[in-house]
Order: sequence, then C-alpha cells, then structure tokens
Amino acid sequence: MVLFIFAKISGLKKLINKFVSILKAVFPSNKTEFLIFFFFVIVYGANAWFIAENYRIVYDDRIPWDGYFSFDNRAIVQTGGGFERHPLSNYFFSSIRDFALWISGDHYNSVFRLVLALFSTVVIALANVQIFKYLNNIIRLPIKISLLILAFYGLFVTNILLSFTPETYTYTLLFLSVFNYYSAAKIQEEKPVSFAATILGSVFIGGLTITNIVKVYIPFLFEKKIFWNWRKIGMAVSKIAVSVGVFAFLFLLRLDFNFQNFLNKTEEQYDKFSKPKITPLWDMISSWFFGGNVLFSNYEIRDYHTKDKTFYYKALFMDVYTSVVPYVFIALLLLLIIWSIFKNYRNKLIWILVISFSVDILIHCFLKFGLHTSYIYGGHFVFVYPLLLGWLFFSCREKTISLNVLYGLLLIMTVYLGFNNFYRLGEFYQFLETYYK
Repeated sequence: MVLFIFAKISGLKKLINKFVSILKAVFPSNKTEFLIFFFFVIVYGANAWFIAENYRIVYDDRIPWDGYFSFDNRAIVQTGGGFERHPLSNYFFSSIRDFALWISGDHYNSVFRLVLALFSTVVIALANVQIFKYLNNIIRLPIKISLLILAFYGLFVTNILLSFTPETYTYTLLFLSVFNYYSAAKIQEEKPVSFAATILGSVFIGGLTITNIVKVYIPFLFEKKIFWNWRKIGMAVSKIAVSVGVFAFLFLLRLDFNFQNFLNKTEEQYDKFSKPKITPLWDMISSWFFGGNVLFSNYEIRDYHTKDKTFYYKALFMDVYTSVVPYVFIALLLLLIIWSIFKNYRNKLIWILVISFSVDILIHCFLKFGLHTSYIYGGHFVFVYPLLLGWLFFSCREKTISLNVLYGLLLIMTVYLGFNNFYRLGEFYQFLETYYK
C-alpha cells in the first residue's frame, strides 16, 4: 500500500514537472524573457489599441474579406475560415469570438475589436520570445546579438500587421515558433519528439493551415541515427500515423465525414488563387513573397463590394517595390540567409529550417498558390529569417572582423527597416482615417 501511494505521488510529481517544463518552454521563464515579452506587448499593444479603439478595420460585420492586405478578419473570426485550408480553426476561433463577445456584452463594438486585437498582440509577443529563446538557448549567442536580431525581426511587416489582426497566420506563427524551438531543443539533447507533442503539433499547426502539418514531421528526419535503427523508424512512423489519425478524425468530424466536399473545394481554391497575374513572376516573388513579409512597399487602394452589392468599401493591397533600395535590401537579406546555410551546412538544425521554408517556397513560388498576396503568409515561415541570421553570427563567432562587420550591417538594416515600416504604417493610418473612422 505504501509503495502504491509512493508510486502515485512520484507519477504525479513527474506529471507536474512535465507541465511546468511546457510552461517554461512556451512562456517567458526568466527576467530577460519577461522584459522582452512586456516590451513587445506595450509597443504592439499601443498600436493595436489605437487601431481597434478608433477604427473599424479590425472587425466590421459588413466587410466579408480583404479590408486590408487581403486578411479575412470577419470570415476567420466568425467561421474559422474555409475548411479546405483551415480544417480545425473553427473550433479555435469560436472560443476566441465567444470570449470577446462576453467581454463586450455581446456587441460587435470597439471593445470586441480591442479584445481580438490584444489577443493578437500577446500571441505575437510570445512568438518573439520564442525567437529569443532559440537564439539564446539553442544557438547560445551573446545577449547583444540576440537582442539586435530580435529588434530587426520585431520590425518585420508580418509582426506589425499580425500584432493587431485576428487571423490564422497570427496563431500559426506562435505555434510554429514554439514547435520549432521545442524540436530543436530535443535534437540538441539527442531525444525524440514525444507522442503528445507530435499529436498537439499536428492538430494545432495543421489544424490552422493544412499544408503546415508536414512541418511537424520534418524534425523526425534529424533524430539521432534514426535511419540506422528499425525501432526508431517504427516509433517515428507510429507517432506520425497516430497524429494524422487524430487530425483526420477531427477534420472529418467538421465535414460530417463528407470528404468529397473537401476535394471539390480544394480544387476550386487552387484554381482561384493560382491564376497568373499581370505582375511579372520574379517581381511577385521578390516584392511579395520574400520582401512583403519584411519590408512594406507602396499601397494600392481598390474598390470592393459584398456579393449582393449592398455594401461598398475600400480595400488596401501592397504594390510591388518602386525604387531600387528595397530590392537591394531584400537581396542583401537573402544573401545573408544563403551565406548562413552555406556556413552551417553540416548543422542538422539549419536543415530543419531550410526544409520548412522550402515547403512554402514550393507552394507559393513554384505552384503559385496565393503568390499575388503572398505577403500575408509570413506567419508560416517568417520566423526562419532571424534564426538563420542567428546561425550566421554563430558561424562567425571566432572571426572578430567578420562578426563586427556583420553586426554593423544588421544594425544599419534594422534602422532602415524601422524607418521604412514606420513611415508606411503612417500611410496605413491615413487610409484608416479616410475610410474606416
């Protein structure tokens, strides 16, 4: 009896310790991380509060889609988005919507918008903490370099826009950042990704955007000696199979087990979002896929209306870059990324990031799905940039001159990025003041 009680207590302690370790991985766990979190909450939160309080762009029940930069705020908040791309997001967003309505007294007013916007603020702030955790705990960079990379990343278009936008990309960015940090830590410790993490990753990451589910399984390729051990291969396959089974069951439950409807809708969506545009392919890739998630470009205002033409509204989209400087900036950033891959090609963690990024390059640049609005997809891959930059600094750690040059270059790029994006954010405010007061 005593042994039984002792075993129960011991098992409970292990469970508590595991839960605490999960909390430490997801949330700030030391003074520096808390300061970073609160800094971004204050900065992003001030912007989110101002927009949600004074303008109806965050949520307007009359605007079904594309109010700004092709985000589908209302559709996502109300339905979780289309099941063909966001299979389980309706479960997720129904909770957020119900909570926001409870706070607002069941009204779709400024309080409702504010709750949605501040949720996004906290999520993006947490995602930024994950980047710092990776730079600090996985790459083990000096604190000043980690903070510079984080400041650079924090100014990205994706982070600025998603910090007040209730969208699937907002939460995807957090979940992918968390899972990437967790899997990197496991590989460094030469431990496998757990069954629970695989299932949760599949449901939360794949559930918000179905194509991202493959990113949950990439770390399995880099577990220690997995291809030389049949038992490890079998365990990895079983984890994938069970997680796919859980995901598929929840997905089919949403579809009322009508899978043919999913196939038909998927084909329809691919045809709709993969048609070639007038803009040259190279410019869509450089200005919108690689650049639009980092550096704001000029804007284009279009006239939109609901399907029944009962409500007309203005929609804001990004144009391609119109001067040589942004192209040079993005080209320089990509050169640094390529240099990082070349310098660290023997590092397994580098290849997890590269393969993950390659999934998005394949979908958007080669298959051309959503390429004309690929600046909204940053939540799926933009976290790769600061991490690859971190590995580049790591590879130059013993070369003082190279390290100083790289640090100075990134500092100049950060200043330019901040100036450009704050200037363009001011133009965004003018759009809101004119059409969404």
